[in-house]
This record gives sequence, structure tokens and C-alpha cells, in this order.
Amino acid sequence: MHADTHLLLIEDDAEISSMVSRFMGNYGYRVSVAEDGRSFDGMMAGGRVDLVLLDLMLPGENGLSLCRRIRAASKVPIIMLTALGSEADRVVGLEVGADDYLTKPFSSRELLARVRAVLRRSAWLDSRIHRHSTLTFDGWALDLGLRKLRSPDGLHVSLTTTEFNILSVFCQHAGKVLSREQILDQAYGRVPASLGRSIDLQISRLRRKIEADPKNPTMIITVRQGGYIFTSPVQLL
Repeated sequence: MHADTHLLLIEDDAEISSMVSRFMGNYGYRVSVAEDGRSFDGMMAGGRVDLVLLDLMLPGENGLSLCRRIRAASKVPIIMLTALGSEADRVVGLEVGADDYLTKPFSSRELLARVRAVLRRSAWLDSRIHRHSTLTFDGWALDLGLRKLRSPDGLHVSLTTTEFNILSVFCQHAGKVLSREQILDQAYGRVPASLGRSIDLQISRLRRKIEADPKNPTMIITVRQGGYIFTSPVQLL
């Protein structure tokens, strides 16, 4: 890992900040620390950030609000670090734009593994985007670079981060049966296993946005005891 890989930790607990900075620094990462949203804004404006480690319980603006702001302006990967560990909390975190979610207390080695996994995925997506910026299917256009979906009528269709990631996975594996675990792994890398139960809800929401009849889908088909298959032919532009 090169020393120019810059991690920005947003955390108001000095002990955790010191531990993360010291441990990740030992593995060649450059770590900056912001204690709240205001100091974060100054650091983001000051230079490139490769990945954000974001605590949810912050003074002033909370982590969920900050995550929304980051995702509205940037594709920088985000890993949430928080003591809020229920499935509902994790789903909300991913919905507002996080790429992964790590519950406190966490081990330094697990944090390192997750940072590496998210950065690998981000680099892979960047390479795909460089070669093929848009995927098309049945008149729809999914712009991987801008992270936007355009309908056959030319209208922009709003997608959550989770919905975009899942649709990207389907488009890149069209015609192949994917298990729920494979979809989550491709969409996020390592995620808590309990999130597998939420994938059906996410796909149901996605169907309502792209299927002519969501109750009788023709693009995203459920495979009994198998998972899902995306049946529409996909082209790379």
C-alpha cells in the first residue's frame, strides 16, 4: 500500500482516533482526523481523500447527515464506524451512501481488511468506468461514471446507493443466476451477513422503478432456492 493513500477519519473520540491513525499508519496509509462536520469540510476542500471513515455519533451534524452530503458531492468510498449495530441501523447507513459498515468495538485488523476491500472495489469500478461508462438494457441507460439511471423516455430515475450498486451488479452479470450473498459481495465487498435478509426488499424497490409491472417482473427474475437473474441483454457503450 502506498503512503499517498489518504484516509480521512471523522471521529470525536480521541482514543479511537489515535488507535486508528497509528495502526493504519503502520500499514502505509496517510490518516487525517476531523472531529466534526465543520473540520471535515475544511479537510475535504484541502486536497484528495481516497476513503472516509465516518463515525455516526458526532457533535453537531450527525454522521448520517454528513454521509448524505458527501455522497451528493463525491464518489469517495465511505466506511461507517459506529456503536449502532442493529440491522436497521446498518441498512439505513448503506441506504444513505455508505460502502461498508463496521460496528464498534471493532478490531484493527478487521478495519484494515475492510478498508483494503473497499479500496480494491473502488479501483475495479474506476477501471470499468474508464472503459465502459454506460450500460444499456431495454432502452434504459445506466451511467456508471455519473451513477445515474435514464429511462427509455429519457427521464432521470433517482436511485439510492444500494439500488444503484445492485443494478450495476445485475447489469454486469446479466443472464447469470446470482445468490443473495453474491449480490451483496459484488455490491459492497465484505458486509454483515445479516444484511442478506434485506436484499429482497432492496430488489423489490428496484423493480418498482424499472419494471413495467413490478408484481410480474420480466427483467429481475426470482430463482427459487437460487437467488435472482437479470434477463435483459446488456450492452456496454
